[in-house]
Amino acid sequence: MASDLARALAAAVRGEVRFNTAERAVYGQDASNYRQVPRGVVKPADTDDVRAALAVCREFGVPVVARGSGTSIGGQAIGPGAVVLDFRRHLGKVLAVDPEARTARVEPGTVLDELQRAARPFGLRFGPDPSTHSRCTLGGMIGNDACGSHSLAWGRTSDNLHSLDLLLADGTELTVTGPLPPAERAALAAAPGRLGRLHRELQALAADNLALLRRAMPVLPRRGSGYPLDALLPERGHDLVRAVTGTEGTCALLLGATVRLVPEPPYRALVVAGYPDETAAADAVPALLPLEPLTCEGMAADLVAALLAAGPRPPVLDRLPGGACWLFLETGGATAAEATDRAHQLADAVRRERTATVALVTDPAEQRALWSIREAGAGIVTRLPPGPDGRPGGAAWPGWEDSAVPVEQLGSYLRQLRSLLKRRGLRGVPYGHFGEGCVHLRLDFPVRERPQVMREFLTEAADLVVAHGGSLSGEHGDGQARAELLPRMFPPQVIDLFARFKQIWDPDGLLNPGLLVAPRPLDADLRFPGRELPLTLAYPRDGGSLLNAVHRCVGVGKCVDTNSGVMCPSYMVTKEERHSTRGRARLLGEMLRGELVTDGWRSPEVREALDLCLGCKGCASDCPVQVDMATYRSEFLYHHYRFRPRPATHYSLGLLPLWLRLAHLAPCAANAALRGRFSGALLKRLGGIDSRRALPALPERRFSAWFRTYRAAHPADPAAPAVLLWPDSMSELLDPAPAVAAVQVLERLGFRVQLPTGPVCCGLTLIASGQLGAARRVIRHTARQLPPGLPVVGLEPSCTATLRGDWPKLLDEPELPSRVRSLAEFLDEREVALPQLTGAAMTQVHCHQHAVLGTAADQRLTARLGLTNRQLDAGCCGLAGAFGFERGHYEVSVAAAERALLPAVRAAGPGTLLLADGLSCRTQLTQLEPSARPLHLAQVLLRALEQSGQSSE
Repeated sequence: MASDLARALAAAVRGEVRFNTAERAVYGQDASNYRQVPRGVVKPADTDDVRAALAVCREFGVPVVARGSGTSIGGQAIGPGAVVLDFRRHLGKVLAVDPEARTARVEPGTVLDELQRAARPFGLRFGPDPSTHSRCTLGGMIGNDACGSHSLAWGRTSDNLHSLDLLLADGTELTVTGPLPPAERAALAAAPGRLGRLHRELQALAADNLALLRRAMPVLPRRGSGYPLDALLPERGHDLVRAVTGTEGTCALLLGATVRLVPEPPYRALVVAGYPDETAAADAVPALLPLEPLTCEGMAADLVAALLAAGPRPPVLDRLPGGACWLFLETGGATAAEATDRAHQLADAVRRERTATVALVTDPAEQRALWSIREAGAGIVTRLPPGPDGRPGGAAWPGWEDSAVPVEQLGSYLRQLRSLLKRRGLRGVPYGHFGEGCVHLRLDFPVRERPQVMREFLTEAADLVVAHGGSLSGEHGDGQARAELLPRMFPPQVIDLFARFKQIWDPDGLLNPGLLVAPRPLDADLRFPGRELPLTLAYPRDGGSLLNAVHRCVGVGKCVDTNSGVMCPSYMVTKEERHSTRGRARLLGEMLRGELVTDGWRSPEVREALDLCLGCKGCASDCPVQVDMATYRSEFLYHHYRFRPRPATHYSLGLLPLWLRLAHLAPCAANAALRGRFSGALLKRLGGIDSRRALPALPERRFSAWFRTYRAAHPADPAAPAVLLWPDSMSELLDPAPAVAAVQVLERLGFRVQLPTGPVCCGLTLIASGQLGAARRVIRHTARQLPPGLPVVGLEPSCTATLRGDWPKLLDEPELPSRVRSLAEFLDEREVALPQLTGAAMTQVHCHQHAVLGTAADQRLTARLGLTNRQLDAGCCGLAGAFGFERGHYEVSVAAAERALLPAVRAAGPGTLLLADGLSCRTQLTQLEPSARPLHLAQVLLRALEQSGQSSE
């Protein structure tokens, strides 16, 4: 039937219809614990496609699941044997903004940040703002009735909707609005056909159960569990917008929405209140709410510990006052003084509790940095830090993700929740929307070894939250994770009404079945099973397991944020889920599971998805859980091509240092061959290189030859501190100018430069192409050429990052990586005096530097030079070593550069210095924008020294 269904869908819609293994694999998971393989995926080009796809699925009796960005934590964006409709791919436009009415028309796949950008010029915004605002869609927010940190001021999604355009499973279309007067409700019930019957049955459901609905539906700001049937009560005006919001795609498909906008406060201030523990913070909340803060977010010390375990310490943590739990209390105002005055009032109220501490933050950059920690919580807390009792850290999973209680009960609830965790031997990091009693918590359930522990805990936790008058879910919905527990929160009569409500909207059960009505068991369909395969790289953070490594990905989807950061350049170009870090992790997980992707290391689906991985390592730093796809890619390529012929570029570019050394035996002849019309074309063809790429010419002499001449003319000062300059293969053989400049800079600044005793190579090109056996041999040989003890300064960011990050994965060699520094790091640590070189500059940061080395030292150095330097948020340049040269990658490579980098360079003012330490970045810039003159930091430093008259004599 699948092939017949696929053909029928392909004939009916203009968008993409994908029933292949790769698409089914990546759309079989969301951000939950569950895996449900769909029958296929449709990416509607427009709303007519949605209608057509639903009609075909109805004809075949196949269920339909609506999906936005796939960040659902309860399993609402997946369905076994269903057709998944990906609304984000093409249905993501903001259709109109009406500043007078303070409304906007949006398509269901519109990303929240796109709506905010469209509303901002009018001083408006959409109130709710989940932490996934950079990728979550309005359709998904409506499906789960999402909230976010500012719901305290502006309400949840259902409070900010004017009307919804709905498509029912039987093809009926209707637009629902908010509360209606009795006369309008009567008119709707009197309408003919399916619409009239729908309204009559919904009104009868409420009229027949008035007392039950008034008594059995808890009233609290964060009730996200069950269907909101009390919205149908006459005193609520039979509010169908509210009744259908939060139904998790089980009642209707969304074709469009008119949303309400609220004024954006022009100025903000942030009060950070510190308390001895989270229960003390929770107990303090009710006294602060009358002052009407915009937010009241809770974050405990264990979240900060998880952040520190994941990476370097952010300097902004110094702004946190003393304590072990903090409330983020934001204020707003028409002026900075008004916002600050309100913040002072809040701070004074906080100080009335003698154990509390306060910090008032008015600097917008510091506020953003603090909020970024809170927003990253969903990813950070999936990797628990070591416990204070010495218990090792580990993975933490959703399940009890967003329970909510009346705010007056929050302190008691947290105390008893901690006690329950201790009894069950579980750990987690609570944080969340304390101002509305909502707690986020991921726990270290032994999901593979003893999945029954999850069921036992969730059952007890459900009883605990109900005993406090709360809700199983406060904003993420129930889904498969909690729907089975709804009878513990609602009486049987209400559970029956849920089924009746679903039947009224979707009598054939085609829309997202198995969730709120007749739910699948909460411990079924878990995504964690898989096999362990022999590996060649070390995975010390994951217990030597690739399965554990790929399950780092919990689906929060930061890699499908296309607006900033390095991760994920291929997705930013193709917008295909399988080309995101998340999609690739899902495919690798399916390969290890062996049910859907059955070819193991030989899988063509995994190979295709990884083919457009640039190896930029952006995910290793930008992903909240440090999914390291470049490493997984190298592992896969090693096994995939082991004992098999490799692509031509693995031999040409993967062995590039070898070919360059051989070419330098006759550089003039080599350059003639590279530049020759026919010989150059032949070399590209044989090497798998795109014909549109220019082959770089060899320099007149190698860097080491220049250095010997230089040292003869400038004898080393034996009293000067020695430093080992790493002559990477590209600096040695292809572009020696940065190395030449670095030698002069270091010696003018008082250091004695040494080179290794023989040829060296970090092995990057071999690692990137999966030739890991050869890489080990090269690395072992190189290590023997390095004198012990000296600091090592690298110039090429990719090579320096390889020494620091990849060598420990291949060799038990902890000593060398610890003494490797970039040029900026080396000079910054020694606080050398620098001359002034005033002017404007912009920096394109190499991806590997961004991911492994960081840029703090570079920023401090350029500031000390007196440069007004703008570090571009342009992501990957698109060349990425061999990637942009390989046949089949040119279009993606150029598109990545055109996304932000090249427009920024073209728009730069005259005289602006362009810094790019990476040879890949400089090559991409000069090949695609001939007017660009990118320089290495060493060349800029040398220019400053020369202009200041400082010499090496």
